[in-house]
Amino acid sequence: MSSVRPPGLPLVDPMTTPAVLVLPGPVTPDEATGLCDDVRALLEAGGAGVLVVDVAAIGPPGLGAVDLLARLELAARRAGGRIRLRDPAPSLHALLDLVGLRFETEGQAEQREPALRVEEEVEPQEPAV
Repeated sequence: MSSVRPPGLPLVDPMTTPAVLVLPGPVTPDEATGLCDDVRALLEAGGAGVLVVDVAAIGPPGLGAVDLLARLELAARRAGGRIRLRDPAPSLHALLDLVGLRFETEGQAEQREPALRVEEEVEPQEPAV
């Protein structure tokens, strides 16, 4: 038995769909405070616990971008949530790794440990280890 799909757009549960904050471009330190307030307000209103921050237009990565993202993450943690990055440039991702900040990114493959007891192929004349 099959069911008929209802017409129109599918319903989106605001409790499971994270809100999105789009950074307009390079952000000055004065604008960072307002963005932190926005992060807290979006997390408290959404209830999803995760806020997606679109960093595609942030510009060339530098320590200012690192400082901003660290502040946004701190504001999110204080509000009981966390942030997830959307469209980070590879150079921004490398800079964040360099300074020791780890952010979840959209579309990032889950990192796993290799399977245990995996046997490697050996040549017939190689001695056993």
